[in-house]
Amino acid sequence: MVRKIRQAAVIGSGVMGGGIAALLAGAGIKTLLLDIVPFDLKEEERNDPVARNRIVKAGLDTVLKSSPSLLMEKKDVDRITIGNLEDDFDRISDCDWIVEVVVENLKIKQDLFTRIETKRKPSAVVSSNTSGLPLKAMSKGLGLDFKQHFIGTHFFNPVRYMHLLEIISGEETLPEVLEFMSDFGERILGKGIVWAKDTPNFVGNRIGVQGIVKAMQLMIEEGLSIPEVDALFGTAMGRPKTAMFKTCDIVGLDTLGHVAKNTYELIADDEQRDSFVLPEFVDQMIKNNLLGKKTKSGFYKTDVTPERKKIRKVIDPHTLEYAEYAPPDFPCLAEAKEAKTLPEKIKSIVYGQDKAARFAWKVVANGLIYAVNRITEISDTIVDIDHAMRWGFNFEMGPFETWDAIGLEVSVDKMKKDGFEIPEKIKRMIAAGHTTFYKTDMGKRYAYDFTTESYAEIVTSKTMVSLKAIKDAGKLVQSCKSASLIDLDDGVFCLEFHTKMNALNKEVIEFQQQVMEYVDANGLGLVIGNQTGGMPGTFSAGGDLYFMAGLAMQGKFSEIDEFLRLAQNAIQKEKYSSFPVVAAPYGMTLGGGCEVCLGADRIVAHAELYMGLVEIGVGLLPSSGGCLNLWKKFIQTIPEAVVDVDLAKFFVPVFMSIALAKVSTSAAEARNNGFLGPKDRIVFNRDYLIGEAKKEVLKMVDEGYAPPIKQPIKVLGQAAQGMIEVEIFNMLEGKYISEYDAFLAKRIAYVISGGDVRDNSIIEEDVILNLEREAFVDFWKEEKTLDRVEHMLKTGRPLRN
Repeated sequence: MVRKIRQAAVIGSGVMGGGIAALLAGAGIKTLLLDIVPFDLKEEERNDPVARNRIVKAGLDTVLKSSPSLLMEKKDVDRITIGNLEDDFDRISDCDWIVEVVVENLKIKQDLFTRIETKRKPSAVVSSNTSGLPLKAMSKGLGLDFKQHFIGTHFFNPVRYMHLLEIISGEETLPEVLEFMSDFGERILGKGIVWAKDTPNFVGNRIGVQGIVKAMQLMIEEGLSIPEVDALFGTAMGRPKTAMFKTCDIVGLDTLGHVAKNTYELIADDEQRDSFVLPEFVDQMIKNNLLGKKTKSGFYKTDVTPERKKIRKVIDPHTLEYAEYAPPDFPCLAEAKEAKTLPEKIKSIVYGQDKAARFAWKVVANGLIYAVNRITEISDTIVDIDHAMRWGFNFEMGPFETWDAIGLEVSVDKMKKDGFEIPEKIKRMIAAGHTTFYKTDMGKRYAYDFTTESYAEIVTSKTMVSLKAIKDAGKLVQSCKSASLIDLDDGVFCLEFHTKMNALNKEVIEFQQQVMEYVDANGLGLVIGNQTGGMPGTFSAGGDLYFMAGLAMQGKFSEIDEFLRLAQNAIQKEKYSSFPVVAAPYGMTLGGGCEVCLGADRIVAHAELYMGLVEIGVGLLPSSGGCLNLWKKFIQTIPEAVVDVDLAKFFVPVFMSIALAKVSTSAAEARNNGFLGPKDRIVFNRDYLIGEAKKEVLKMVDEGYAPPIKQPIKVLGQAAQGMIEVEIFNMLEGKYISEYDAFLAKRIAYVISGGDVRDNSIIEEDVILNLEREAFVDFWKEEKTLDRVEHMLKTGRPLRN
């Protein structure tokens, strides 16, 4: 039998259930979303389907209103059908996967699974999204076939955006069911799979919540403030900007309290059981309904003055009063700020000598020891624990990666001096000469295995390509400070950017020209991609504004024009090279980064793609072929047999995308906006992106790739400019744009339409490229453009002037 998931059922339409349903719908799976019939129906509502589905409809409405959206695109909701657990329960018999997401109550779950057993088809997988209840207890008394198809699938919230999916095997789950669901979760849903054991709160929450609560306890003991702890355990430690306490505000203090209490009650033999006991002030905050973002007051709150000025305040743990606060200032933080790499930053903090450093060291050392003591209890591998913290909590490094970063031997020596109890398995590891948890050999990555007390290769899907591992294996072909060329084997190479935010500077453009020549002589095709961290990450934030602004301030406009010619030539070479070029964008793909993608033969994009030509936000326009290639992307979808085409219908969306700096909120929306074409692909798992792009290159080669022929293009001409005057007037009236936006937009329309040419003219591509450059240079001469650029460079936000 070939297993497939054609249709799924999600039982429970709360935040998690709605999120799982939205994810499944986005992946193309027909989904049945069920919830209970309301208890408070009036007599006249008892036979009313709308009233009986009130709860599930509210859950689906929450999905539709979510911001950021849980749906990849609004029309995904058409794949979701709603119903209730009385009238529609029989419909689960058509489903290949039934996932339970109801309240965390063992009796309720047991009763539900007993009902599911009577309706599910024999091959259907049944899973629970429980965050802590034992699978063994939930499936007690059920038949063998049910237990063989029963697993835990613990998603993290928000489901669309969090990469982690913990899969938990029941005692009798079939291996083929586990293998199938792991593949489905990883490849189709795009999740990072962590194999967790059936223990309280599994892997991510067991390690993560222990670390948070222990830090709170130590904060009170050591006399630090909440902002000081967040400054230490934020980006300086390779963790999210929200650090610890702001993250708790987002999650909700009630949720944190529930997980901590639930864990404490179930781990009687845990040597650090008391590290799950919340400090008294946090318990009091929960009682006072100071739960964080959901109640607008938590560890932090924001007041607004009558003048609409925002005042950010933090709670005092001793008085529970809110007060303004200043950014913390410690020597260890100053040293970390100057450090170039994350390991150096972390070492600056944990090995510092000030009060903050001593606190940070105690928190980190305790967390490392706790993690190693959980090996074989919650997971068999250090890899799964590290992945859980990276994918579920957005840490750049998990505990064992962090231990490698600060040095195993030196940290253990310090732990001994400071009175920490060193786990026996760590003592044996060091005594055997193993001084790192991870190592790389011949391009393969290995992790220390505490069971065998040796290193084991980290095995992943063949489609998961690690550029770092390939470079470590000696496959770096060429490199400069800003970019590299990497050999992906099979005649395919990868052009990788590695500037700050992967911005495109002159060195990148010149290097790309060299790369095109090298691949033409030595390869079959090229992937343009990179693997920077973070969520959603940055493929490229666009052109190097610092470089351009410097030239403009010095009045070197001819040099700006020269740079643009270089950039345009690079992308035109990309477009018309003798070999296929596939761009692999993800996350922030803006301005010049977007233009690089539009110049490729194909795009293989990650589902989380925030793509747009946003140059107008800094008073400029796309000028590396962006106006030309977006226009071509639209009109090339018209079959040649169609001769009488109203180009205005194509021109308006192209113009609006550029003039309004539209940015997609997903790859699906980028396709709807015209940035992805019918031959471009969307991949849900970012770890697969480079591998899938390589496969696309080889597919094109196998199909007998021939470069496109450079041909004249049809443009709307002067008719466009008169038509756009009306659009601009309407946008001004609606206050969607400023007067300066209108000035810029008119010139942008002039460029896209081909300039001063007659309606529906046929022109050479170079005409639009020349118009792009001329407008770009002219815009740099405008004071308001300089103001916009200066504001962006200082604040990271656009200026509306």
